[in-house]
Amino acid sequence: MRIISGKYKGKRLTAPKNLPVRPTTDFGKEALFNIISNNYDIEQLSVLDLFSGTGNIAYEFASRGAKEITCIDGNFHCVSYIKKTSRELDFKQLSVYKNDVFKYLKTYPKQFDIIFADPPYDLKNINEIHQLVFEKDLLKPNGLLIIEHDRNWDFSDYPNFSKHRKCGNVNFSIFEV
Repeated sequence: MRIISGKYKGKRLTAPKNLPVRPTTDFGKEALFNIISNNYDIEQLSVLDLFSGTGNIAYEFASRGAKEITCIDGNFHCVSYIKKTSRELDFKQLSVYKNDVFKYLKTYPKQFDIIFADPPYDLKNINEIHQLVFEKDLLKPNGLLIIEHDRNWDFSDYPNFSKHRKCGNVNFSIFEV
């Protein structure tokens, strides 16, 4: 895994092998950040990274200067790794919490500019992420919800759906407020 742009461009990070993760590919991450950086000033963004795993997406936002990044993951080892890496890279704007993503979405009503969710591809209730984000009004005006998923999900009929991007085996469904 590497950071593709910003202050730490080219920095390689090696996560422990025992983490139950599937990091977003560099190809997918590059496509995702092209969409974001063409539409937003990343340095002004508050970001919520759900199912953070290794912190791959959060580090990319932090390296590019996002003003606030909140990471949520239910795995103790993932949270520990993100905290450790964040300290090493001096990402003061990055906070990480061990929490169930669905409980977090139901109980913390803070709004974000971008909410990125990369749940396990076999998660059966992936659609609840969309439901809770919009039901709880968690996006600021002009905000984006981005859900990474496998090819078996089709969100095109969901409210606020904007576009679908396929990058190799990675799929992003993007919703706008």
